[in-house]
Amino acid sequence: MPENNLPELRDIHLPQGVDFFPIAYGWWVILTGILGLVALFFLIRFLRKKSKKLYALYLLKNITLTNPVIAAAEISIILRRICVFKYKEAATLAGNDWLQFLNAKAKKPLAGKAAELLLEAPYIPQNSKAFARADALNLQNFCKSWIGENL
Repeated sequence: MPENNLPELRDIHLPQGVDFFPIAYGWWVILTGILGLVALFFLIRFLRKKSKKLYALYLLKNITLTNPVIAAAEISIILRRICVFKYKEAATLAGNDWLQFLNAKAKKPLAGKAAELLLEAPYIPQNSKAFARADALNLQNFCKSWIGENL
């Protein structure tokens, strides 16, 4: 007579499901790497933008104001270089259009003798005594604030 094996049988128990958390260490490394790359991208972008501003301010600081006409020409070159980089439409402006563009992008507009110095510097002799050192200093201060606002 066949033996009765039923009492020895047990119910089938399924294993517990695999949890999504905690994530294995390898996934943490990959996640940290991705977050690090994103942070590095934003840091490099910030530093590139900041370095342009710092370089422009460095160039501006190294301009000597003993000759206002030469100083104004160098300041104008710095402003033009920034406009070639950031405002392509302003690269060809001259005269009052150039001054109006600069004033439109500044909180405090440039006026008076400093504005005349900026407009006339490329066209007057370098040894001209028509402008004082104070005019060049006002132009330099305007340029410093303009760079801070636009770069």
